[in-house]
Amino acid sequence: MPEQHSEGAEAAGHGTSLIDPGHLTPGQIVEELDKYIIGQKDAKKSVAIALRNRLRRQSVVGDLRDEIMPNNIIMIGPTGVGKTEIAGRLARLARAPFVKVEASKFTEVGYVGRDVESMIRDLAEQAVAMVRSEKSEEVREKAAKHVEERLLDILIPPVGTPGASALEEQPEEQGSEALSHGDGPGDGGMEREVNRRSREKMLERLRSGRMEDRQVEIETSSEGPGGMMQIFGPMGQMEELGGFMQDLMSGMPKKRKKRKLTIAEARKLLEQEEVQKLIDMDAVVKEALRKVEESGIVFIDEIDKIAAPTSGAGGKGPDVSREGVQRDLLPIVEGSNVTTKYGAVKTDHVLFIASGAFHVARPSDLIPELQGRFPIRVELKSLTEEDFFLILTQPRNALIKQYRALLLTEGVELEFAEDAIREIARTAAKVNESVENIGARRLHTILTNLLEELMFGIPEHITESRVVIDAQRVREKLGQIAADRDLSQYIL
Repeated sequence: MPEQHSEGAEAAGHGTSLIDPGHLTPGQIVEELDKYIIGQKDAKKSVAIALRNRLRRQSVVGDLRDEIMPNNIIMIGPTGVGKTEIAGRLARLARAPFVKVEASKFTEVGYVGRDVESMIRDLAEQAVAMVRSEKSEEVREKAAKHVEERLLDILIPPVGTPGASALEEQPEEQGSEALSHGDGPGDGGMEREVNRRSREKMLERLRSGRMEDRQVEIETSSEGPGGMMQIFGPMGQMEELGGFMQDLMSGMPKKRKKRKLTIAEARKLLEQEEVQKLIDMDAVVKEALRKVEESGIVFIDEIDKIAAPTSGAGGKGPDVSREGVQRDLLPIVEGSNVTTKYGAVKTDHVLFIASGAFHVARPSDLIPELQGRFPIRVELKSLTEEDFFLILTQPRNALIKQYRALLLTEGVELEFAEDAIREIARTAAKVNESVENIGARRLHTILTNLLEELMFGIPEHITESRVVIDAQRVREKLGQIAADRDLSQYIL
């Protein structure tokens, strides 16, 4: 029936996108992830769709927007295949508040430990820090000008202010004009002109950097006991109490103390003070809470550790009930109000990405209600020998590139022959099969052992400017260890 078309569709019209073209498309998100993560196309596609769907939801017109739920995802796969890396890179691409938590660290309400609501409080802290940093950059230029004025007032106080007579005691480097003051009361205009010209010259010196090592005495605010006060507790009510106490203490006058610093050190301290004065913290908190509710991402690692291996069974013996943690987690993922010291946060549209190896338990061992809140499941594949070769060579932060950069600081050019990289990849795949599959993390262990003597010998014992690692060198160093299962499980 035509009258039942959504308001959003009508508002958008045919062929018109309501989403800012500056945002990444799902294909572009996958391309960005490919720069750092090898393979795992299915997982990348799922998170790209989830991220784009958030933009689509925010552009929907009318009440239907509040009804559209986020695409929460469970990523299933062994350790070291890229689950955490995908989630972290996704948050950077989205410029969204992001927090990573481990499900095994939580305990159900009533036990000593972290309660599940703390993940949202951590997310709020992250968002406030992010927005404060953004606002700081916006006002930094203005703050720098204020700092210049404050430094000028210390070095050459304006005429008519306390300390202006100190001009007569300024050193010669400030120019003879600073010492030429009128003698009579009628010379006030001349005195102000001399003062103005002296300040202009001093400003030039400050901006040129010639004064950076000079000592000055400045007055800075000192945090009182209220700045250090934190009230710890597992429940949201404690957060409220802590926020109230901090607000109460922040209303009290701050202590000021005098310090003698170089102008370079004073500039940094004064800039921090000026930035804080220029930032409207109420606006920062408001914007941060909006970002949490609309764009926040929570990555819950090791969710399989709170899944009971057999249906319906909780933790055994003295262990905290895993099923209890799941039931505490459920309302957060479902959508509820969580009290933070910045105010209440609604979690209805926070994106939750869970991951786990699920070696013992299965996703179906989670309580049905929680399973239903993670409708998208993606299986990440174990890494092959070819994957290891690509991981070592292609990503922007590839391990081989990292080691090259480290040794370049010592004036040594490190080169890996292609057959050497192939041999490292083959060794990593072989050890993962025979000992324990820890994914790409095995490459860290292998390269550390391979390059240990080289890293230790530079610059004292190894003086070559170019070092080439070939397949023969890799086999000599790692062949025996990789072949001996007992040795490899301890060394590699």
